Amino acid sequence: MARAYNQMCPVARTLDVLGDRWTLLVVRDLFLGRTRFKQFLETSPGLPAKVLSDRLKKLEANGLVERAVYSQYPLRAEYRLTEKGRSLKPVLEAIGRWGMEHLREPEAREQIASRVFADSPDAG
Repeated sequence: MARAYNQMCPVARTLDVLGDRWTLLVVRDLFLGRTRFKQFLETSPGLPAKVLSDRLKKLEANGLVERAVYSQYPLRAEYRLTEKGRSLKPVLEAIGRWGMEHLREPEAREQIASRVFADSPDAG
């Protein structure tokens, strides 16, 4: 895990929780209705399982995600955003809009926009 910024600044404190590589992509996947460890790995090629485990634990420790065990053997869990985690929706949408406006070809924007948040279970 990255070292903490150890600053009182709210941006730095937010980055202490969300600024590690892969973290926002895990949050994105939770908004898109993914709940299981394997689903997160499938949607983020290159994400090591150990890193995913660390990110989920950190999100849980900070009250953004809750974990529910649905099988004891083998141990299996589902992850869901808490109310605090769901409050990140406008932040994630703003990042997505910024990326579509500044980092994508114009013809790809509409196609991407229709897939990202429009069909998510938390859309609306």
